[in-house]
Amino acid sequence: MTLSRRHFLGVAFAGAALSRAKTVNLSPVAGRGISLTPIDRKALVTRHNPILRKFDPLSPLSLGNGEFAFTADVTGLQTFPTEYENSIPLCTMSQWGWHTTPLPAGLDPKQFRLTQYDTHGRSVGYATSSEGQRELYDWLRENPHRLHLGKIGLRLSKGDVTGSPSDISDIDQRLDLWSGTLKSEFKFAGEPISVRTAVHPNHDLLAVEIKSGLIREGRPARLAVRFGFPYGSPATNASDWTQHKSHKSEIVTKTGHAVRLHRALDGHEYHVAVEWIDDANFNESDYHQFDLCATSSRETLAFVVKFSERPITGSLPNAPMTFAAAADHWRQFWSNGGTVDLSDSRDARAFELERRIVLSQYLTATQCSGSMPPQETGLTVNSWYGKFHLEMHWWHAAHFALWNRLPLLEKSLSWYASILPSARDRAKSQEYRGARWPKMVGPEGRDSPSPIGPLLIWQQPHPIFYAELCYRSHPNRVTLMRYRDIVFDSTEFMASYTYFESAKQRYVLGPPVIPAQENHPARETWNPTFELAYWSFGLQTAQKWRERLGMKRNPEWDRIIANLSALPIRGGLYLAHENCPQTFTERNHDHPSMLGALGMLPGDRVDRETMRRTLKKVMTDWQWDKTWGWDYPLTAMTAARLGETKIAIDALLMNTEKNRYLPNGHNWQRPNLPCYLPGNGGLLYAIAMMAGGWRGAPRKPAPGFPDDGSWNVRAENLVSHWLT
Repeated sequence: MTLSRRHFLGVAFAGAALSRAKTVNLSPVAGRGISLTPIDRKALVTRHNPILRKFDPLSPLSLGNGEFAFTADVTGLQTFPTEYENSIPLCTMSQWGWHTTPLPAGLDPKQFRLTQYDTHGRSVGYATSSEGQRELYDWLRENPHRLHLGKIGLRLSKGDVTGSPSDISDIDQRLDLWSGTLKSEFKFAGEPISVRTAVHPNHDLLAVEIKSGLIREGRPARLAVRFGFPYGSPATNASDWTQHKSHKSEIVTKTGHAVRLHRALDGHEYHVAVEWIDDANFNESDYHQFDLCATSSRETLAFVVKFSERPITGSLPNAPMTFAAAADHWRQFWSNGGTVDLSDSRDARAFELERRIVLSQYLTATQCSGSMPPQETGLTVNSWYGKFHLEMHWWHAAHFALWNRLPLLEKSLSWYASILPSARDRAKSQEYRGARWPKMVGPEGRDSPSPIGPLLIWQQPHPIFYAELCYRSHPNRVTLMRYRDIVFDSTEFMASYTYFESAKQRYVLGPPVIPAQENHPARETWNPTFELAYWSFGLQTAQKWRERLGMKRNPEWDRIIANLSALPIRGGLYLAHENCPQTFTERNHDHPSMLGALGMLPGDRVDRETMRRTLKKVMTDWQWDKTWGWDYPLTAMTAARLGETKIAIDALLMNTEKNRYLPNGHNWQRPNLPCYLPGNGGLLYAIAMMAGGWRGAPRKPAPGFPDDGSWNVRAENLVSHWLT
């Protein structure tokens, strides 16, 4: 459970360091011209403050700092978790908080049997089958899993009866994005209650201020704060409240205004500190359950609670200090970095697009800017047991570079260096060179068995892309030395993974391979369009890194670049892969990944007119109800680069279930994936390109938006990288 960590306070703003990357400051009027009037950033942000006036199980609101997040119901705390259990459960999560269920007796991960795949005449094993080893297969997939650190809610009472959601009325909850403060007002059995909640920008610490006459009414009090601690679980809610004897929650020290608790479960441990300002009692009320009850005559109860993987020493920032720190941080966050204002647009969809942009910035900052790559649901709930999918890291966090917040991406890149030895071992075990990055993984870097994941390859060039983004902002030897091993080891694997097909005098990818569009059988798939383009991009970028470091170009890499298979075309359209003539019939669902060859990537090997036809075919023939949230910005980026700006907007705002953005800003996908942050991050990357430009873009403001007068796009401090 021990990992180095850094919060994003003080590192979110990289504007002064940009030299090769252009910073865009544009305020077009009616699609043309430039105004020097600065954007009123506070007005822009706060007009999209989420407001709730009823229980909405799909829109709990989260507070966080990239390393820690707390998700609350309409009371501002986690008072009624059962109302949210089947939608978006209420969790408290951190980057370091993981749990591993004890390995069942008789199982040994080293004995997991690999499935052998013929790979151009040699056999390579992959962890893809559960046949005859289901128990071990499931254990390896489910462990480690992210842990719900603790529930913090109100204990509301009507005499001897515990309060219920039906007792709550007059709800007015607002997330003030500008100050990072959740303000919740409501009535319980007719009595008003006000709750303010915030997360400290530099600690895994929640501050709470409660105001109500109920605080001092009755003994026992009608209103108290209840803390509960669960056993770990790989489930979406990351908690098991039934295993009372499988873990420990103990008070270690207690004074008049503070308490320290120790948590232990299956060899894992962490620590909790609670401190309050006015007089109150803190006592155990049930198994793993504690109550904080005010004893003063005041109608206010303010406290902070901190979670840590290490013992907590010294005093904590109190509630007023935490509210002030959060407000200062978020004011700086919104005042710096990139911004886009669409308020003068005539298109009726502009307000909704602007809302998505603002809330996606907030969500990715709180959920995707930590010291490790995020899971697809961030620090909100568990998806795939809390593990991160490395092919999705680009969609979560690459946008930070274009929005002039590069350090929020860089924080997670050191994790790749930490697992580099295991990535090298993985490549070596398959008789490849370099480092093969895993797909579905926890903090330790072990790839999880899956019928799909171990055969994916499109995460492989991602670290090269990230490193190049960093170099474009910091073009110096420090950057080169920091990322050289990751760049070169990634490239060595990519080079050794290609196979030279002598009959056609070309290098091929696969079989076996599963492309980004995951609905293709590995043994029947080769030369996927997007992966071919990404291989070329990665190899060419790595050669540039060798030259910057004063090294000679690698001749093998140059041979592969020159002789890599052409992107597969049939009937004037790009295919999903070379062996897929049914791309637009039987396989026209999941990700239309061929579009990424010109969109996400610069498209150096792409014929633009072929891609234009492909784009239009995708728009008309793809099964959009069977896609994922990042497919819409993927499509928009391709359209923008082709000058099809109306299609770009239509793709971003397509009215489909998978492109649904909830009141809290989350991109809903399905019941067991109720929030999907790759959609938010992809949206931000696409908007940064469309508003700020890209290499070879038309020299006009907001080149990715229609210039017919329906869109007035004002942008500040976006970074237009030559890379993109």
